[in-house]
Amino acid sequence: MSISPELLSSLSTIEEPATGRALGELGASFTLQSGVLTAYLGCFNRDWQGPLTEQIQQAGNLLGIAIDRVEIESSAPKYVESESNGLANVSAIIAVASGKGGVGKSATAANLALALAFDGARVGLVDADIYGPSVPIMLGAEGKTPASDDGKKMNPVQAHGIYCNSLGFIIDSDKAAVWRGPMASGALQQLLNDTIWPELDYLVVDMPPGTGDIQLTLAQKVPVSTALVVTTPQNLALSDARRGVDMFNQVSIPVCGVVENMSYYTCDACGHQNAIFGESGGDALAAETGVPVLGRLPLDPNIRADADAGNPTVIKSPDSDVANRYIAIARKVSAFLWSRFQASQSAVPIIEIE
Repeated sequence: MSISPELLSSLSTIEEPATGRALGELGASFTLQSGVLTAYLGCFNRDWQGPLTEQIQQAGNLLGIAIDRVEIESSAPKYVESESNGLANVSAIIAVASGKGGVGKSATAANLALALAFDGARVGLVDADIYGPSVPIMLGAEGKTPASDDGKKMNPVQAHGIYCNSLGFIIDSDKAAVWRGPMASGALQQLLNDTIWPELDYLVVDMPPGTGDIQLTLAQKVPVSTALVVTTPQNLALSDARRGVDMFNQVSIPVCGVVENMSYYTCDACGHQNAIFGESGGDALAAETGVPVLGRLPLDPNIRADADAGNPTVIKSPDSDVANRYIAIARKVSAFLWSRFQASQSAVPIIEIE
């Protein structure tokens, strides 16, 4: 059954919370069949489903149209072309980068991937940190080996409901990857293209720190949909993060935002918050680069402990404040990708995530 123009017009004005953009602008579609209205969205947000259902039913009631049930179906917009070697089943690729090491990039990448899956997305995670692969440990999959049906292509390892691959699955964890840039870049391309990825909404790539060969390989030979830069508030990290943003700008990869990690420490004894690495660094970077701060994460020992135990915080403590922060960041990234894709299709202005 087709939807009346009046109901479609009303539904199209409902706002997506992360962008503030109307569903009609974002390209949402709707069907109504035997009292069941289905909304097709290009982003994932579990907490929004209840309020959205209420808004849809209210719109029907005001127009005297019976809506017995609302179903919401989400899928990521298709950024990756179908002919992309080894990545045809992937809709969007998210690169998680940092200008320097030690800022919590890998923990952020792992928790981001799990947060996207928490909201119902089909997610993969590639550990592109060739010289220091840590994803197998963080996902509790250390010691596993990707299976191969033909001796050429690899099946990804499954952990906590997502699909992943890493050099850490292939080489001895005690051995160093003593490789020059071209060898490391080749290994990254193999991890991406020689893995048999299932249908995925998002493939998150945990990049090595810096702006060298591997980053350029990813930018030039992999259809990255967006990048997220992780930093701490201190000036040294911000300077490196600034270069990371500039690198993506130079290779025309849109940066969806910055995550400020280790923003503050909360004393367990008295509750006092101490900005150990400085304050407002992410805001300063956002002002300089025009890239928004997607979220701030505390210096919390549980993040480290959960990752070491193979149960990242989004899995170990999904109701905690830290997990909610990761989930909020993931929802902004998801909404950014939908908004940007629709803008590219309809030539309308891109709404930035605040």
